[in-house]
Amino acid sequence: MLNRLLPAFKMGLGGRLGSGKHYMPWIHRDDLITAILFLISRDDLEGAFNGSAPTPVRNETFSRILAKVLKRPLLLPVPACVLKIILGELSEMLLSGAKVVPYRLQEEGFEFQYPTLKPALEDILIR
Repeated sequence: MLNRLLPAFKMGLGGRLGSGKHYMPWIHRDDLITAILFLISRDDLEGAFNGSAPTPVRNETFSRILAKVLKRPLLLPVPACVLKIILGELSEMLLSGAKVVPYRLQEEGFEFQYPTLKPALEDILIR
């Protein structure tokens, strides 16, 4: 999803989606790969594990931090009705959100290299 948001944000046209109040689970790609390897290496674990960072953020916060990391203004919110017209059913995925926290993964001892959003975006976008 980040790749779809980046062009608008890089041009200084990024903004929250809809009300911006919905949560956006996210995870740095390095943490996701490390988590998968961690789980594969553990024969004693079964069932579902959330592949998300331990600090979910609302879309408005995600948008603000992304704009700040890119050193761009946060100007234009995208109304939900516009997203629905442009993206149809896909807009529901962007607007519904979920507050996902990887409790089981953390309980099993997994440590995130990027538990918070700003350092994760800085690593992906600046390095």
